Amino acid sequence: MIDIKTLKQLVRLMKDNDLYELDARNGDEEFKLKRGGGGAVQYVPQPAPPVAAAAPVAASAAASSGGAVEEADADAGLLKILSPMVGTFYSAPNPDTDAFVKVGSKVGVDTVVCLVEAMKVFNEIKAEVSGTIEKVLVESGQAIDYNTPLFLVRP
Repeated sequence: MIDIKTLKQLVRLMKDNDLYELDARNGDEEFKLKRGGGGAVQYVPQPAPPVAAAAPVAASAAASSGGAVEEADADAGLLKILSPMVGTFYSAPNPDTDAFVKVGSKVGVDTVVCLVEAMKVFNEIKAEVSGTIEKVLVESGQAIDYNTPLFLVRP
């Protein structure tokens, strides 16, 4: 995952040079930055090449650990709410208030479930699905990446 300092430098470089798209590589990580007409920049990690040898090892490790298999079965049929951006996850609008949602909360497509702060801008994240929150997968104040699973929802 690209660190925030580097990301800010790249965004500044794009704005200073009037660039609208930037493809870059950081070690094994490939990513693309895209800037829209309003100046907003989107971070899009590119899929890493598959590692053939890792898949069987991971599968056999999961099979030998009964807990991991049972947890996967329990999560079957649940929908994921994913982070649409890189930033910091906040479960509540401020530290003195309750979380937007918690386990057992009913959500609709337009329900705000959290905030993601990116470059000093707090973005409301909506559920975009309907159902009941089954699991909260991240903690308030945690750094998250694009497509990080935030919540599991039972439809």
